[in-house]
Amino acid sequence: MGQIYLVRHGQASFGSANYDQLSPLGFEQSRLLGQWFANSRQIFQRVVCGGMVRHRQTADTCLSELPKPLLADTEWLTDPGFAEFNHVEVLVRHCPEFSSPEEFRAYAALQPDPKHAFEHIFVAAMQRWMGGAHDGDYTESWKAFQARCVGALERLTEQGAESETTVVFTSGGAISALCQHLLDLPDHKTLELNWSIANCSVTRLQHRPGKTSLSYLNNFAHLEWLGEANSVTYR
Repeated sequence: MGQIYLVRHGQASFGSANYDQLSPLGFEQSRLLGQWFANSRQIFQRVVCGGMVRHRQTADTCLSELPKPLLADTEWLTDPGFAEFNHVEVLVRHCPEFSSPEEFRAYAALQPDPKHAFEHIFVAAMQRWMGGAHDGDYTESWKAFQARCVGALERLTEQGAESETTVVFTSGGAISALCQHLLDLPDHKTLELNWSIANCSVTRLQHRPGKTSLSYLNNFAHLEWLGEANSVTYR
């Protein structure tokens, strides 16, 4: 039976001009995950990145902790099917005033808890996107995003050997969409799940011909075990 480890990227640079970069803590989370893989003597036949900078930074930092012999025969691939949805577009279609990053940073600076304020607005933006009534406003609809993620998973399971172990460095939205597919979750539960996926957490899938199932979800015990008090983050 094959194994697929879905890794959400480390903490990105929330509130900065370029979100698609790991924060210093994001790099540390990636190292902690790599140490956990190394302690487990984990061997990967394939490494897949979703095509974003934060995915590759997480992969490079994490896997640099593994002894080189464990990666000697590893194949590295990029599959944009595992990329995150365009969260900036989703936000701006709901709140056009935030089309300027400076406007959003100015708004956030006035909030007592900027991350909580962002979550409140972004949940409403996600609900608008997922509802389907405004699909023409978006480059990629929610249904199209779901189909893209599922298609990437199907390519992965079809191309690999039955006993292969693959690690995919991706994002919380993609992981949530795949869990929705595997568990037949309604959209509102998928949105709740998306907010609970921790940075650098691991979700493991098992697959055999014609069948892929969830083994475990959102494991971040490696951050609790090896990290400092602030090592577990969600944004």
